[in-house]
Amino acid sequence: MSKATFAVSMIALGLGCSSAVIADTKVPVVTSFSVLGDLVQQVGGDHVAITNLVKANGDAHVYNPAPLDAKAIASAQLVVMNGLEFEGWMPRLLESSNFKGNKVLAADGIDTIKGHSCSCGGHGHHDDHDHDHDHDHDHDHDHDHGEFDPHSWHSIKNVKVYVKNIEQGLTKVDPTNADDYQRNAALYIQKLDKLDVKLHKKIALIPEGKRKVITPHAAFAYMARDYKIDFHAPQGTSTESEASAGDVAKIIKQIRSEGIKAVFVENISDNRLIEQISRETDAKIGGQLYSDALSEPTGPAPTYLKMMEYNVDTIVNALK
Repeated sequence: MSKATFAVSMIALGLGCSSAVIADTKVPVVTSFSVLGDLVQQVGGDHVAITNLVKANGDAHVYNPAPLDAKAIASAQLVVMNGLEFEGWMPRLLESSNFKGNKVLAADGIDTIKGHSCSCGGHGHHDDHDHDHDHDHDHDHDHDHGEFDPHSWHSIKNVKVYVKNIEQGLTKVDPTNADDYQRNAALYIQKLDKLDVKLHKKIALIPEGKRKVITPHAAFAYMARDYKIDFHAPQGTSTESEASAGDVAKIIKQIRSEGIKAVFVENISDNRLIEQISRETDAKIGGQLYSDALSEPTGPAPTYLKMMEYNVDTIVNALK
């Protein structure tokens, strides 16, 4: 065999080998918390290898990144985060990891709700107030992340925007599989639409005036808006905030005066406050809601679709 032929055959072998390696290589993606981990998996399918930072049942409000997180980010091609200042620890983590890849802010372009600084019931449709979520509150304590409520995944309409943003992010870093990402996203959006119809039917079983819900922290304003449920919380939009005695007293008074039947615990919160409120009123604990994290795989809310349905079922069953 001549030297030239040998060189060509080695190049051919080399090419064959490297393209096989490329075909096997999954896109390394880091997601900030479990809801996004699931959404990226739905769109990315077999093409992605996901490292999710805040695990199932974890609280992203108070997360403390570990050295392994920085390592995962340093080798990622794509980082997917919620945005709206939900992950306050993320900018520093990206900087310390020297991340040069692509970023997706999943909540980019959604229909946002203004953040609320207290538990004064601005988290739902109630009475005959205008529902522009801009009520002035006479509270001098502000428990907000930023201007907008970051818990926007509790709206299926918003999550359809998340899915499109994720699809675009994956396509940018891995254009070869763009068709798959587009197809997966479209199929998943169909599932979201179907679930939305189903959830509206379930919630319609409870008269609008009876849809009053108390949760530990104000995570459900988007669900309140979409399904006309009236949510109240002693804490603000972050679990870091302390509920004042005044806030708690106000909630207890409200439960008594409005005959609110159920209060709910959350999978990520310190629930002692809710247990105290339940003891001091006739409101029973109606179950656990999944607010800022999915459950573990064996739990009742291991995926976004299951979480939404589980939360609505839990609320409807408690208010019946």
